[in-house]
Amino acid sequence: MSSDATLASKWTRPDDFIKLQRLKQKKKQLAARVSNNNNCKRPTLQLDETDKSKLLEAKLAQKRKNPFAKSTEVAKKQRVEAEVHDLPVVTASSCFVRETPTRPPAAKLVLQKFDAQAFAKLLQQPYAEEEDDAALAAQQKHTAHLPVDWCLKTRARFFCPTELPAIQLKTSQLASGLTSFVRCIDTQQSESTLDISDATRFNQCTYYWQHPHLPWLTLYPRNSKENIGVTVGERERKALAEEWDYSFRGLFQLLRARQCPYFYLCANSFTVLFRAAGIGGRAESHALVTPSTRGMRMALRQEGIEFTMPLKSEAGGGDGSFTEESSSSSTMDAPEEASVPPPTGEDDEDDDEAWLESLGVDERELRRIQSSHARKQQAAEMREDFSDNSLLLIDGVECQGFFSYLLNAKSAISNVGRLAGVPPTLLSPVAFPKATMQHLVPRSKKVRLDGVDYFSIDIKGLILPTFLPSVAELLCETRQMFSSTLASSTNTLAFSKASQKVLDSPEAPQEDRKEDTAADQVFGEQNLSECGLLPSVVGSICRTGQHAVGLLERVCYQRGEGYAWS
Repeated sequence: MSSDATLASKWTRPDDFIKLQRLKQKKKQLAARVSNNNNCKRPTLQLDETDKSKLLEAKLAQKRKNPFAKSTEVAKKQRVEAEVHDLPVVTASSCFVRETPTRPPAAKLVLQKFDAQAFAKLLQQPYAEEEDDAALAAQQKHTAHLPVDWCLKTRARFFCPTELPAIQLKTSQLASGLTSFVRCIDTQQSESTLDISDATRFNQCTYYWQHPHLPWLTLYPRNSKENIGVTVGERERKALAEEWDYSFRGLFQLLRARQCPYFYLCANSFTVLFRAAGIGGRAESHALVTPSTRGMRMALRQEGIEFTMPLKSEAGGGDGSFTEESSSSSTMDAPEEASVPPPTGEDDEDDDEAWLESLGVDERELRRIQSSHARKQQAAEMREDFSDNSLLLIDGVECQGFFSYLLNAKSAISNVGRLAGVPPTLLSPVAFPKATMQHLVPRSKKVRLDGVDYFSIDIKGLILPTFLPSVAELLCETRQMFSSTLASSTNTLAFSKASQKVLDSPEAPQEDRKEDTAADQVFGEQNLSECGLLPSVVGSICRTGQHAVGLLERVCYQRGEGYAWS
């Protein structure tokens, strides 16, 4: 046993062996450094035992090299050898000088010629920035009320320095919001046991009604990439068409009875906004269509449906290329003179043909002139197709005819392309037959802007025009200030432009006009008192006069000062 113990004591453990090897390597490196310093004629470094022990301890405390790491020493040696072949030979005496990095030569200072204009621009830069800020501030409009934007929104974001309504709802808040929306209850005015917290009222504003609703399809915007490759069978097409026909009829009857303030019909190639009587200063129900084409306008004329084009450029109507639209607008603007036939260009054309024949112009040449004139007229009429200027306004009795046209028109339901066989999307703020209730999902977060913390709520989806007035009323009652940024759907921008232009059109003297607009607003609010919207929202959509309608991208509110929007 004693022999085994003596043998075991002679063996060296792996850890001790590695430590010895490291100590030997460090001693060799230290000796090499000392010898190099002696060769370079540098003063020798006198190290005592304590310094050596400290140096060895510091080296041993370094992180151990990973043995499984990829070795790059070979590549480094090859690069160094290639560089060494190109460099001159360096002696030992000059090694210290070669290792010292050399500074680049100092750049020469060259004086440029004095430029008075550049110097003036440099001085005017801060003033230019102030002028830009002043110009942006001048573009903002300040009003005591919030205008209505009739274009559909795709995103809204609210900012407030104080906490916004919670989006994580309790059971009572969710139930009260649903109940108040479905039953069209104003929780502030009615005596009920429903929850009246800010979160409940905000939740009530995030619902709307839609038909049809196919969860696997994106029905607005209808040109979404997600709808590529989706096919609908013949049986499904027939069922969808029947359901849509019944739903559209019921929704239009609600509009005529003033139980629905407005609704949208979104087809593949056009969008229609139906509005009840009393909205936008119109005494009868009316419809706005955008964009329109020459083919659609010709189809409406063949059906005997009169319309106007409020956004039509003056250049388009001045050359006689839109004679039928001009005649229809004149008959609708002046109903007392409807019995007088509108002036046409047929007599002038007959006179021109007779004059050319009297000059001896050949019949073939005459046909060529007529065909070229027809092509020019057609090109002038098609110039504004698919633009905001092609918007159509159909008012009064003609709106009923347009409703019948949409029910029977084959162009309403596309047979090819995306969403082939799927009827147009109907969107409404109130319930209608076979409609599905949809919900906007808000997301809240905290952001920091210019060193100040703000609470934010971000909403993505289809946002109707009455959403912003409803939320603004809630925040005005409970917050000192807030701001909002909005993103609009470009296909519906013409609705707000046309509504504002129709309201601003001078049809009467200024004094009579103010009295008429006030009377129209009161009349509209009383007629739509049972439409299912809050009284304040009804007042905003029935408002007439200046700044009643506007395109909203940014909205700021501060109590005591009102709204600033652009």
